[in-house]
Amino acid sequence: MPEKSIANQHHATCEGIRHVDEDGHEYWLARQLAKVLDYSEYRHFLPVLARAREACGNSGHSAEDHFEDVLEMVEIGSGAKRELPGVRLSRYACYLIVQNGDPSKPVIANGQTYFAIQTRRQEIADDAKFAQLSEDEKRLAIRNELAAHNKYLAAAAKDAGVESQLDYAIFQDHGYKGLYGGMGAKDIHASKGLKKSQKILDHMGSTELAANLFRATQTEEKLRRDEVQGKAQANKTHYEVGSKVRQTIRELGGTMPEDLPKPENSIQQLESAKKKLEQKKP
Repeated sequence: MPEKSIANQHHATCEGIRHVDEDGHEYWLARQLAKVLDYSEYRHFLPVLARAREACGNSGHSAEDHFEDVLEMVEIGSGAKRELPGVRLSRYACYLIVQNGDPSKPVIANGQTYFAIQTRRQEIADDAKFAQLSEDEKRLAIRNELAAHNKYLAAAAKDAGVESQLDYAIFQDHGYKGLYGGMGAKDIHASKGLKKSQKILDHMGSTELAANLFRATQTEEKLRRDEVQGKAQANKTHYEVGSKVRQTIRELGGTMPEDLPKPENSIQQLESAKKKLEQKKP
């Protein structure tokens, strides 16, 4: 089926049951979504709903923000209605449900194809925009993304048994040692000549930040995919992923992260300058 046809069909299917509350927030109802996704009975849809909730939590998002348990008014015949347990869904929840649905159902396969197309289109658009950014703009963009992914990594590490702040600092150090050839956070801090209060991530160029972003995202995925348990195993996983990223840089002929130059301005200085420029705009 042509991309345009798939997009139009899925759009019509999903948007046709969209609701908007009195505050202007859009939402979908699980029982209605189950019907348009071709589930004959709501009980058959519940396992898909459960998988989608789990996927939401695993991605670092709060499931409660996207899956809200409610009572839905459902027709039970002869025009009569009755309140039954249901779920109010966000757009992101609908996406996760489609991704975790039965691909043998044409409407589910359609939706999965649609989202794959949309995601790839966005990736291409983002790549083009990113290439046009200045070095400072790239640093700000990657640093913000890394801040978000570090939260997901912390959640995955906690699930693996890395609980206290000290445990997490040791866990992070293992990742740095893998990526920086044995250098931990304190070593990197010293090599950059930073003050005690300064953070190493705020004094990295875009290439170094990108290497650390890749380390963080891949470690999070591996912790969850391999269902890693125990602090020692989590630390080992982080070190191995960091080492693998370092090996890849070496094989590509890149500069090792510890040898990359420290930018003249910190992330805070860039953000401050950006804010001043925005304030000057009419």
